[in-house]
This record gives sequence, structure tokens and C-alpha cells, in this order.
Amino acid sequence: MTKPSAVGRPPAEPPAEAPIRRESLSDQVFARLRDRLLSGQIAPGTQLPGERDLAAQFGVNRHAIREALKRLDQARLIETAHGGRTTALDWRRTAGLDLVVSLPGAGQVLALEGAQRDMLEMRACIGADAARLCALRAAPQVLEAVVAAAENYAAHGPDLDELDAADIAWWRLVIEGCGNLAYLLAFNSLVGGALAFGDTPRQQRTGELLDVPGRIRLARLIAERDTRGAELLARELLSRSIPALPGTADDEATAADERRARR
Repeated sequence: MTKPSAVGRPPAEPPAEAPIRRESLSDQVFARLRDRLLSGQIAPGTQLPGERDLAAQFGVNRHAIREALKRLDQARLIETAHGGRTTALDWRRTAGLDLVVSLPGAGQVLALEGAQRDMLEMRACIGADAARLCALRAAPQVLEAVVAAAENYAAHGPDLDELDAADIAWWRLVIEGCGNLAYLLAFNSLVGGALAFGDTPRQQRTGELLDVPGRIRLARLIAERDTRGAELLARELLSRSIPALPGTADDEATAADERRARR
């Protein structure tokens, strides 16, 4: 007997997917323990309860606890010894730059505004020296790419989101061209952490993002191998996005600049 043709039949319904949770159990446990470690609620040197006790405390399975502890250990917030004993570390001494990736979720724990400013200051320092080193070391074809990208930068405006993406891509060219792997990895962490870029208040970044002539001048200084000029201009451009620290000379200088601008 001939089988009926499949032509014209509606496609079979795919199997129903299980509901996707917006956040896994291990993510939730990780976030809570991370916040307690960062805030000092769990002090350095404190021995954490065992997996079984933590599972009972949070009302989750031991697998979720194990995954959360593994991430905390990788972030150097805790140390797990042989035998399973887990001790809180002083994260200010042991954690690395990748910790910034998890900081946006800890806004109630740390002064996120201060962390954001710190990241922007670091970005300015890295960017200024990367511009200097790029002018010193980069191959001619890299210098040409840096200039071409700067000259094409204006085409991404006036949309600030597009300019922001183009800005990151341009600085990646410069930092890759400088030949410093540590700077490149730090740059990746800054971008991945969404502190130095996406979460910065828009008005804070506008002056830097819209300065097309300044970017072109910087690109040409790099291409001309003017190391000092490139370093100074890069620092000036990147420092525009750094908020002043209240009650300091930075704050007074910013206020003076604003008064001059209003005259």
C-alpha cells in the first residue's frame, strides 16, 4: 500500500519547551552570597557553612549551591580548601578586574557611582598610554586603519548609541595596535562590565562622543607617531566622561569650567 504523500501537510508541531527561568537558582545564590561578601556582611576569614547547610538555608538543591560556590571561588571572593571547607577572602586584595562584570547587580551593596568613576579613570589611563604606544609601535597598516576609522566616525552620528559602539571599536583598534596584551584584556573587562560605557549617564558621555574633530586629530597624531601629543590628547578626550569627586579639587575644577561655559 502506498504511503500518503507528505506534500501539503502542515509541519509537525515542535515539542513544547519547558518554561525558561529568567535567572537560575545558582545565579540567585551567587548574587546573594556575592553581595554579602562585598558588603562585609560575611567578613574575610569567615568559614561558610557546608553545602548541605547552605542548601537548607536558601531552600535550593546542593547542585545550585555547588555552582554558586564555584563561581565565587573563580572570582576570588572565597577559597575552597581540600575537603570542602570554604573561607571568605578579602576581595579587595584577591579579586580581579573581572569582578566589575558582576557589580551592576550589587548596586545596593557598593557605591556603584564610585565604581563607575574608578573604571572611567582607569579607562582614561589605559587609553592615554595605549595611544602613546600605538604611535610608537603600530605597523603602518594599523595606523592607516586608525585614521580611516576616525574619519568615518561621524557617519555613525548623531545617534549616540551608534557613536558609542563606534567609539569602542575605534579604541579597540588603538589598543590592539599598541601591542600591550594586559591593556587589551583590561579593555575587554571594562567593556564587558558595562560600567565604563553603556551604564554611564548619557549627558556624561556626550561631550566625548560628539567631538569628531578631536578624534580625527588624535588619530593623525598617532599616525604621525607623535607619542607625547597622542598621549595628552587621548587623556583629555577620555577624561571628559569622568565625573568629579564631590568635595575635591576635581569638583572645584569642574564647577569652574561650568561657570566659564555659562559666561
